Amino acid sequence: MHDTSEQKERIVIVGLVTSRQNEKKVKEYLDELEFLVDTAGAEVWERFIQKLENPNRATFVGTGKLQEIADFVKVHDIDTVIFDDELSPTHLRNIEPVLNCKVIDRTNLILDIFAKRAQTAHSKTQVELAQCQYLLPRLTRFWSHLERQQGGVGSRGPGESQIETDRRIVLDRISFLKENLEKIDRQMSVQRRNRGNMIRVALVGYTNVGKSTVMNLISKSEVFAENKLFATLDTTVRKVVIANLPFLLTDTVGFIRKLPVHLVESFKSTLDETREADLLIHVVDISHAGFESQVEVVNKTLGEIGAGDKPMIYLFNKIDAFTFVEKEEDDLLPSTQDNMTLEDWKQSWIGKHQNITLFISAKEKTNIEEFKKVLYDEVKTLHTKRFPFNDFLYQVYDEN
Repeated sequence: MHDTSEQKERIVIVGLVTSRQNEKKVKEYLDELEFLVDTAGAEVWERFIQKLENPNRATFVGTGKLQEIADFVKVHDIDTVIFDDELSPTHLRNIEPVLNCKVIDRTNLILDIFAKRAQTAHSKTQVELAQCQYLLPRLTRFWSHLERQQGGVGSRGPGESQIETDRRIVLDRISFLKENLEKIDRQMSVQRRNRGNMIRVALVGYTNVGKSTVMNLISKSEVFAENKLFATLDTTVRKVVIANLPFLLTDTVGFIRKLPVHLVESFKSTLDETREADLLIHVVDISHAGFESQVEVVNKTLGEIGAGDKPMIYLFNKIDAFTFVEKEEDDLLPSTQDNMTLEDWKQSWIGKHQNITLFISAKEKTNIEEFKKVLYDEVKTLHTKRFPFNDFLYQVYDEN
């Protein structure tokens, strides 16, 4: 059933149905968690779902379900169990001895992927800071290796325990990383000011919706893009010219459900690109079954970082992959998400809100010229307000 020739790490994932998230939502979350596992280079062997009104205070899923997971782990020689929700230090302390394997949560997995994807000194510093902030409240006696990072006589206080030493080492590292980030943030702020007065456009959206592919189409650059979550981690800025009209286009890191608060704080300077943009292009994967909830996640995050009131173009991507279940002619039941056609969606809330809405396929280059024309018009409007006497810029495209 499973190909063991690649020697991928064997993973079990665990979700919890509660009063706040129903079974359908949990399945969707676990599908995404499995994609995260694949992005990390591992393989999911099994998923477990437990139904509880609230997470169990001691074991998260209850002793019975935990033992069921432990039995599977032992029989199939599982390497790691990943919980879809963030585990407290108490949960970890109680779960690990029972499962007798590595136990992490969704936040830890995302941080691991970010660490692997980080390429620049800036993003590496941001990720390490987030990892240290996540690690701090979870220090246990097993973290004795940290002590070796800071040696020498007098490095401990009298009677100081190992856990206190480890905590102090992590706190010192957090302080050091924050100082480095502040220096980098100041440099990046100067860089943004030095870009002149060109209109700034930022691509935003859920992770893996095709932002980098759109970036490559519009800017004719070669931004890394693949079918993985968080394929792009470092912010990319390109100067784009449509007809005679120049502007700056930014590809930003994708958002995701349950985004670790440590990442939001650590990636402040990256998110500043979104905050300071004049226009947002919200890219949506319309072929994804849960695209509506992804839109909600992105809009909520934009609001939280102070970018919720920006002018926006909704760009519904991947229409080439959009599918639906065709209704029978005599089916009198109301339409559902599964059997709505693309035209049905265009007539729904998608086509009724105040923002401009476009439907494209970046992969097949469908409706790209229409998108460029709309983008040109929006940037021109913003440019005209800022520079009312530069009409000569628009002549070439407008004459066409």
